[in-house]
Amino acid sequence: MSNRKVPKATLQRYPVYLKALRRLRAQGVEKIMSKQLAEYVSIESTTIRRDFSFLGNLGKQGYGYNVDDLISIFSEELGVTFDEKIILVGIGNLGKALLNYNNWNHVVGEIVCAFDLHPEAIEKATVPVYSIYDLQDHMPEGCRIAILCISEKIQETVDLLVKNGIRGIVSFSTEIFSVPEGVFVRHIDIVSSIQELVFETNSLYR
Repeated sequence: MSNRKVPKATLQRYPVYLKALRRLRAQGVEKIMSKQLAEYVSIESTTIRRDFSFLGNLGKQGYGYNVDDLISIFSEELGVTFDEKIILVGIGNLGKALLNYNNWNHVVGEIVCAFDLHPEAIEKATVPVYSIYDLQDHMPEGCRIAILCISEKIQETVDLLVKNGIRGIVSFSTEIFSVPEGVFVRHIDIVSSIQELVFETNSLYR
C-alpha cells in the first residue's frame, strides 16, 4: 500500500511496532493480541488496530497477529526488507563495548563476526574473531557494512575492506582515510562532539 494513503502519525508509529515485534520474536513470541502489543509499546490497542488496518486484514479475531507476518509486512512498508550483516574491525575496549551492544534493538541487523590484528589475544568474545589478514576467507556473504575501531594500519585496512565488498564504514578512528566513489563513511568523533558542546555551552555565558 502506498505511504501517501497512510496518515503521517500512523507512519511514525510503524517503526515503533517493527522494533517491538523484532524484540518479541527474539524472545520466542509467535503471535500477539493488539491488547498485549499495546501494553508493550504504550499505545492504545484501538490505535494499533486502526494503524494496522491501513495495511489490510492482518489478524484474526480471537487469534491475534502472527509476529513473523507483521515483521515482514512492516519491513516492506518501511523499506527495510533485510537484516544487515555487520562486521567489527578492532576488538579493543571500544570494540568489546560495541559487541555488548549488539543486535541494535533488533532493527538494522547485528555484528556477525569480528577481525583483529591479534585475534588469539581476544577472550570471551560473543562472535567469532578472525585475523584481519584472513578477511577474504571469513567475510560473511552479503555483508556491506563495517565498524572500524582501530588506531593503526587504517588505510591499509580500509582498502582491504573495500576490496572485499564493504560499501559502508562507521569509523571511530581519528585518522582520515580515503575511499573510492560509491563507498560511504560515517565518522564518529566523540572528542570533536565534546568540543562543540563545550563551545556552545560556554557561549551562553559570554
